Order: sequence, then structure tokens, then C-alpha cells
Amino acid sequence: MTESITENYRGRSGVDYIFEYFDADSFADLDYSKCQQVYGVCLYENKMVIGFGGKKKDWGLIGGTIENGETFEQTLKREIQEESNMEVLKCLPVGYQKMTDTRDGSYVYQLRYACLVRPYGPFIADPAGGIMEIKLIDPKDYKKYFNWGKIGERIITRGLELLEGLK
Repeated sequence: MTESITENYRGRSGVDYIFEYFDADSFADLDYSKCQQVYGVCLYENKMVIGFGGKKKDWGLIGGTIENGETFEQTLKREIQEESNMEVLKCLPVGYQKMTDTRDGSYVYQLRYACLVRPYGPFIADPAGGIMEIKLIDPKDYKKYFNWGKIGERIITRGLELLEGLK
């Protein structure tokens, strides 16, 4: 059964959004022009990779914005390399969020993957300056660093379940 979760969220600017999350084994049916970002639940030697920084200056998953013409997996691999200096060895879709702006009903999709990764070498710096530090943590401790509500919990739980099958 496909999991579906809806949550309301108020952005830093005071804008209200509706987040609708859906489990997905593929993103092929989504309108590419509406797909905005790709993030990964990344594991290296049974430790979850998280990054500190971004607009919110907080901990979270590694990922970023889809550049024009990139496939979703190309974006995932590029962003993980840039933000953590790690290589994606294997990946699977986890699900996606439909983020709707309540002011006008416009929406975008945010895609989530599960990834097995390994370092190219030590993390020095994100070339874009977004991620300032990475950590490898026990996955069960992720809420000590970030808590994205029921949707976040589903993304992490499903991501870890899928990664067990990839090992």
C-alpha cells in the first residue's frame, strides 16, 4: 500500500503551504517542469549522511535543485558529490512531496531517494557554499538533528527500509 501523508507548513516568510507526500517507486509520471529538488537519505557504512547549512542554517538531508536538462538521478549524484564529497553507488526512489502554495494553488514536486554512498575523500567544502559541515550519524538519532514531522519520518523510515534491500 502506498503511504500518503498531508501536513500544513508555514514558511519563514509567513507563507502557508500544504505538503502532500506519496511513496513512489518511480518518478516517471511526474511533470518534469514541476520537479524542483532532489534529496537523498544517504548511508555510508550504516551511518546516515547529513549536512549543516543551507538557507535555514540547520541539519538535514543532502540534495538540491534540479538544473535545466538534468535527469533526477544526475541531480542527485551531482548534489551529493558537491555537498558531501561522496559518490552515489546505488539509489532508489523513496517518494515525493507536492508542495502547494495556499495563496495561488501553484505547486512543485520535491523528490526523495535512498542512496548507498562512499566518500571520494574528506569533505572540504561545498563549492556553492551551502553545506558547511557533514556528519555521519546513527540513523535512529536523526531527530536529534532535524525533525520534519510525519512526512520526514516516513521519508527516513522508507528510505532506510529500501536501503536494507540494496546492501
